[in-house]
Amino acid sequence: MAPPLLNSSNSFDAKRSVTYSTTALKRWSCLNNNKDLPAVTDIKAIHVYDFDNTLFNSPLPNPQLWNGLTVGFLQAYESFANGGWWHDPNILAATGQGIEVEESLAWKGWWNEQIVELVELSMQQKDVLTVLLTGRAESSFTDIIKRIVKSRALEFDLVCLKPEVGPNSQRFSSTIKFKQMFLEDMIFTYKHADEIRVYEDRIRHVKGFRDYFEEFNSQFLAPNSHPLRKAIAAEVIHVAEGTKYLSPIAEAAEVQRMINSHNAIVRAASGNMTKSPYGRLRISRLIFYTGYMLSNADSERLVKYLTLPILPVGLLESGDVRLMANTILITPRAAPKLILNRVGGIGKVVRWRITDTAVFENKIWAARVAPISDSEEIYTDNPDPVIVLALRKGARPIDVGRIRNWNPVSQENALVFDATVGRKDGFTSGRRKFGTTERMDRMLAGRSSAGRNMTHVITKTGPFLPQRGTIGEHGPSTWGDTHDNTRLRHERKSR
Repeated sequence: MAPPLLNSSNSFDAKRSVTYSTTALKRWSCLNNNKDLPAVTDIKAIHVYDFDNTLFNSPLPNPQLWNGLTVGFLQAYESFANGGWWHDPNILAATGQGIEVEESLAWKGWWNEQIVELVELSMQQKDVLTVLLTGRAESSFTDIIKRIVKSRALEFDLVCLKPEVGPNSQRFSSTIKFKQMFLEDMIFTYKHADEIRVYEDRIRHVKGFRDYFEEFNSQFLAPNSHPLRKAIAAEVIHVAEGTKYLSPIAEAAEVQRMINSHNAIVRAASGNMTKSPYGRLRISRLIFYTGYMLSNADSERLVKYLTLPILPVGLLESGDVRLMANTILITPRAAPKLILNRVGGIGKVVRWRITDTAVFENKIWAARVAPISDSEEIYTDNPDPVIVLALRKGARPIDVGRIRNWNPVSQENALVFDATVGRKDGFTSGRRKFGTTERMDRMLAGRSSAGRNMTHVITKTGPFLPQRGTIGEHGPSTWGDTHDNTRLRHERKSR
C-alpha cells in the first residue's frame, strides 16, 4: 500500500489507497498484447511523449479558411453535440490523402521527425520506460492512433488514451488531470526510476506538468517522509507545435459533416453528449475586414526572424501574448468597390519590404512596411501600412494606428514577402460572428466540388461561451519551429 500525495491539489483522490504494480498500471494502456511491462527494478528513467503536434503533426483548422473566432469554436468540446475538432476521429482519419492511402505510406510528412528519433532512442534503451500519453478519447481514437504508430514501427511500453472512467473508477475533469493521475500511478509503480522526461507542445500543459512535479517532489523533502520512493528528477520539454492542415476541400467537407451530424442530434433531441448549448448551425457570409493577406509560410518567417527576437524574454512562454504577423489592414470592414479597384481587386498580389518596427505600451509589437515598387498603388485606413506582429492579451489591434515612434530595421531584417488582397469572411449566429475567409467563400460559392455540397451554415441558438485558446481576431497564432527545445539524445544527467 502507498499513501496518497501529501497536500497535493493535483491528487485526484487524496484519501484513496492503491496497490502499485505493473499489472495494475497496464490497465491504463490500450495495447492488447501479451507482452509484460518491464520489471520495476529494470527501469531507471521514464520518457513520456504526447501525440498531437508533438510526435505527430495532427491537422489544425486552417486559418486561411476560417476566421480566428471560428478556429476556436471548431476546437471547443462544447461547440458540437458530438464533440469538436479534437473529439471527432474522422478529422484525424482525413489527414493527408485519407487513412486508406496514408497508412501504406506511414503518413510520410506528418511526423515531427526529431521526436520520432527521440522515441527510437528511447526504444533502444533497456532501462527506459517509453510511453505515449494523449488526451484523445480511448473509445474513439484507440484504433486510428494504434494504426498510425504501427505504420512507423514505433513501439511503446504503454499507449494511454483518456478513458471515460479510469482503472479505479476515476473521473477526469480535464486532459491535464487525467495525465497527472496516470503519471502518479506510473511513478509510484516504477519506484526505482530516478528521472522522467515529458515531451509536450501545449504551453499551458508544460506549465501544468512543471508545477505538478514540483508539488509531487515536495512531499519527499522531510526526512523519511515517504517509504515508497524518493523524489524524481523531472524535465518537461516544450516541443514546437507543427502546423499542418487538411486539403481545403477535405476540410470544408469534414466541417460540413460535423455540422450535419450536430444538427441531426439537435433535431432528435437526444445524444447531445457534450451538452452543447447551440441549436442548428449553418455557415453564412459576413465580412470582418479587408487586407493584404500573407501566406502561412511568410507569416511563420516573420514570426521567426522578426517577432520573436523583439519579444521580452519569457513573455511567449507565459501565454500572455498572441503571435500574428499575417495581415496588412486595408479596411476593418468590407472595402467599398472604389477602394478595391484602387488596390487592384481581390487576388491582387503586392510585394512588400519591412522598413521599421515598434512597440506600443509593451502591448503591441508591429512592423511598418512599404511596397517594393514605388509605383504600386496601395491603400490602408492606418496612417501607414503596418503588420501587427504580436498582441498582449487585452490589447486592441486598432491601436497600432497610435504608434508614432518607429525604429528602422537592419538590412538583414528588411524581409521581403508577398501579400494578396483578400477579405476575412465569417460565420454568423445571432449576435456572434464566426468566420470563413475569401478562400472559403469561393468554395461556398460553388467554385469547387466541395463548395457545391455545402449549405451556408452556422446560425446557432443559445449563449456563446468564450473559448479558451481562441485565436486572434486578425488571424492565427503562428508558433513556427522556433521553440523546439528537444535534443536528439537521451544521455543520463550527471548526479
